[in-house]
Amino acid sequence: MASKVFIHVGLPKTATTYLQTILWGARDQMRAEGVLLPGDERRDHLWASNILRGKSKVSAKRPEYAEGAWDRLKAAIASWPGTALISHEFFAAASADQAHHMITELAPAEVHVIVTAREPLGLFTASWQESIKNRATTPLAGYSEEVSDNPLDIWNWRTLDLKLVLERWGGSLPPQHVHVLPLPGKDFGHDEIWHRFAGLIGLDSHAYDLSGSFPNESLGVVESETLRRINEHLGTFRNAYDRGVYIRTYLADERLVPRGGERYWPDEEQIAQCRTRGAAAAQYVEERGFDLIGSLDDLRVPNELVPRRHPSSVTDAEVAEVAVELVATIMEDVRDRSEERRALKARVAELEHALNRSRIRSLLGRRPNL
Repeated sequence: MASKVFIHVGLPKTATTYLQTILWGARDQMRAEGVLLPGDERRDHLWASNILRGKSKVSAKRPEYAEGAWDRLKAAIASWPGTALISHEFFAAASADQAHHMITELAPAEVHVIVTAREPLGLFTASWQESIKNRATTPLAGYSEEVSDNPLDIWNWRTLDLKLVLERWGGSLPPQHVHVLPLPGKDFGHDEIWHRFAGLIGLDSHAYDLSGSFPNESLGVVESETLRRINEHLGTFRNAYDRGVYIRTYLADERLVPRGGERYWPDEEQIAQCRTRGAAAAQYVEERGFDLIGSLDDLRVPNELVPRRHPSSVTDAEVAEVAVELVATIMEDVRDRSEERRALKARVAELEHALNRSRIRSLLGRRPNL
């Protein structure tokens, strides 16, 4: 059995994809240092989070394979003598009972929980944008108005409020086994969170290639509002594959993000709520004596904010301009893909013709002499 298991539970939008990309690209290197990233593939950790949070059906092309993910992780950990790591931000939504069950299932290993975090205003804004990238249509002004009591809900204060997540995950562990890693401030490079995270789990962080990983890029205010309105017409794009491939990757990350665009804030009432939640989280971390790797100030909303627009200020004319340019880009993509398919079909036809000629020559060569 692994002697120690780290469960990285998020929060969402706290460099989790950045960290996981590095980790999954260096599994063999990690094993050489005594740290196991269990499972057959990256999605095993997502599927395990779904199972442990009570999702009745795990969405996948092979449901029976996906539904065995948690058992595969446990089996790998049970046969590993060193340190193991489980990482997915959707664990943050687990209930206190579900968190306790997962920790108990990993006994007798010494379990530690890692919570990467950031100040709530930036987290709240990034979270809304992530929901838009996943086909949500709720305007920012109406986003996350309540705390969901459903462990399957991700994009609301259930997973965004550090204090609430720590209350559910920290109750079953000694405070020194709960590690809070705020995203470092502007005085540090974006790779600082990797060095802090890797050092915590026992890796030589400077020995790893970080070139293949990069932080998620943001949509501008007009681009975000344009995508939100497009989503209202994508009612058939319901499954995870459609959302991930066509909306998040193709439309958002590949077509709208490169436009740049203005940054934005929520409204004053939401900013005030973020400020209150950040202060409460910082106080809770300090009072409970959790292992803080970084500064409490990085959990609080700054007192002074640079002025930014709100998505409600975006005009129809601005959306129309982005939408028209987006249609033109999609038309180019359709043409390019069509030409690629024609070229591929022509090449397949050539190969089939050559293969048929070869078969004919082979048959003629074997014809008996008369």
